[in-house]
Amino acid sequence: MILYPAIDLLGGRCVRLRQGDYSRETVFSDDPPAVARQWVAQGADRLHVVDLDGAKAGKPVNVPVIRRIVEVAGVPVQLGGGLRTDDDLAAAFDWGVRWAVLGTKALQDPGWIRTLANRYPGRIVLGLDAKDGFVATAGWLDVSRVRANDLAKQVADAPLAAVVYTDIATDGMMAGPNFDALAELRSAIDLPVIASGGVSTLDHLKRLADAGTPGCIVGRALYEGAFALSDALNLTRGDESVSG
Repeated sequence: MILYPAIDLLGGRCVRLRQGDYSRETVFSDDPPAVARQWVAQGADRLHVVDLDGAKAGKPVNVPVIRRIVEVAGVPVQLGGGLRTDDDLAAAFDWGVRWAVLGTKALQDPGWIRTLANRYPGRIVLGLDAKDGFVATAGWLDVSRVRANDLAKQVADAPLAAVVYTDIATDGMMAGPNFDALAELRSAIDLPVIASGGVSTLDHLKRLADAGTPGCIVGRALYEGAFALSDALNLTRGDESVSG
């Protein structure tokens, strides 16, 4: 299972939100590129970056910071937040971003994500952020009446890189992922499903890995020292001696 340390950007700083609530932020660093270097130095070979300001604004906002993260990280970067036009996407790839996570616009226009997946095969990720099973958009500020699994099925035959599934109720709460929802989504589509939200113990990671989850995004647990990134990487890369 591939592990993606998360770097969420708000006002140019590295933060974490609880349940996607912008009023419940914790600032972990004023220097996100340094955070990127830290995770890579500890063994991370992928990073997941979210432009929270961009998700609200509907366009990339923290561009200088994102570009610097890509420059200093030296590992593939997955970016989400505010990518809603062809130009936004082309710009992100020009910055060196490897994968673009599309959520809000995918709900508004599933055909658009299908077109982009064919234009950039293996580089577009569908971001499914769900509250009570329904897709949430615009930085989780709006909840639709479209079920996450139904949206995934609409585009599942396109050459997407993966689907990132985030259960808003668990995100940032350190109470464990929504294992049932993840299993339901994995059974509904053939695309790789990356888990996001709620991981707080190595046992959570092991359970995801044992279920065949191909990837997992981890944020607050790493920042608050719930477990060491090195131990998480050893576990997800198959070192059964690690537990916790």
